[in-house]
Amino acid sequence: MRKLIISALMAATILPAGTAFAQSPREMRKDQRDIRQEQQELRDAQRYGTAKDVRNQRHDVREARREMREDWRDYRRDHRTVYTLPRYVAPRGHAYRPVRVGVALNPVFYGQRYWIADPYRYRLPRAAANQRWIRYGNDVVLINARNGRVIQVINGFFY
Repeated sequence: MRKLIISALMAATILPAGTAFAQSPREMRKDQRDIRQEQQELRDAQRYGTAKDVRNQRHDVREARREMREDWRDYRRDHRTVYTLPRYVAPRGHAYRPVRVGVALNPVFYGQRYWIADPYRYRLPRAAANQRWIRYGNDVVLINARNGRVIQVINGFFY
């Protein structure tokens, strides 16, 4: 009986701690909702408030974004195996070179082979129409699928 009670107490203390680290979809939606709310308050302050109100609201928007990034980093650190993929193989005759926003990629780099089919698995934001998340080396790149222009780059995304 004593062993049963001790093991139940151990399970009760260990179980919640193990689940508290992961960023759940609910937490992610809440973070995004907080950012949208802070942005709305910033717009209201810009319309009707004083310069001090605007400054305070900008600070609140930055804090909400920082908190969301920290949550994502915690999720990434705790789910390291999700971000470990097989070795990247560049298209034949091409080599990886770091890219910046605005650069147009060759179409072979954003073919279906390099698409990230489920961006939510990696906690990436949903791509808009005619945009696509692709893997480029160990980076993740958001491109315009029509012309190959880079919209956003997340360097060192995969381990």
